[in-house]
Amino acid sequence: MAHLKIGLVGLGRMGLSIAYRLVNAGHEVVGFDFSEQARQQAQELGAAVVTQLTDITQNLDALWLMVPAGNPVDDVIQQVLPTLSKETIIVDGGNSNFHDSIRRAKLLAEQGIALLDCGTSGGLHGRDIGFSLMIGGDKAAYETLIPAFQALAAPNGYEYMGPAGAGHYVKMIHNGIEYSMLQAYAEGFDLLKHGHYQNLDLEKISSVWSNGSIIRSWCLELAHQVFKQDQALETISGEIGENKTGQWTLDEAKLAHVPMKMLDQALAVRAWSRASGGNYGTKVVAMLRHAFGGHSIKKREI
Repeated sequence: MAHLKIGLVGLGRMGLSIAYRLVNAGHEVVGFDFSEQARQQAQELGAAVVTQLTDITQNLDALWLMVPAGNPVDDVIQQVLPTLSKETIIVDGGNSNFHDSIRRAKLLAEQGIALLDCGTSGGLHGRDIGFSLMIGGDKAAYETLIPAFQALAAPNGYEYMGPAGAGHYVKMIHNGIEYSMLQAYAEGFDLLKHGHYQNLDLEKISSVWSNGSIIRSWCLELAHQVFKQDQALETISGEIGENKTGQWTLDEAKLAHVPMKMLDQALAVRAWSRASGGNYGTKVVAMLRHAFGGHSIKKREI
């Protein structure tokens, strides 16, 4: 397998996990982050680091961006373009809007540079078990970076989705499904907790459901771990945060005249949770988001 030199901008939780898997697969990684602590952590993983963004562009096969969606992606691209070789492929591994990915790919193509949009799923656990990668953009660029995708992904966990924007489009809808799944589990466990049999053991139930049932999933396995530690969830707030991908999915569904009533309701519940403090079900969602993605949870004010 070919060894690649990859610049990695953004060494947060996901960025460091990507660095870890690339280095362990024998690829050369040069990282940048504004945080000195993040740069030090990357060095401890075996990556080289630079302290200036413009120093990361030398002799790279790919420049992988793990920065927040929106203006930060455009800002990084604009800063590195003057010193970036036309042979370097830019990979946007964040949750960018697919319309932005189409726009960026077109602008970069005019300058002879390929952009791949890579939807990245797997959260904190992707570091050890591999990520699920949904990749869009130039097909030749995709094929060039297959060794990197193989290093990062779980077995059978990466694939080319189509032209520019397709990777982020598929990941966007993936996130919309995630919202609805979490809400379904939340409502079921809320009813188990407060329904006819109020002393049911949710740890045992989630364990049994995780083994052979038709609703088993990784989210359910994480729910089992949550309930194993704490079933009452009395010390946390029921407020659920969110990124923009769920709303983008709903907006796209409306344009396509595809009803997504469960996602619509899940988004409404999240908004209600932030206004009201939520309930037991929204606490379950908050804890699951923390378990798979490290998303922050609020402590309940007593």
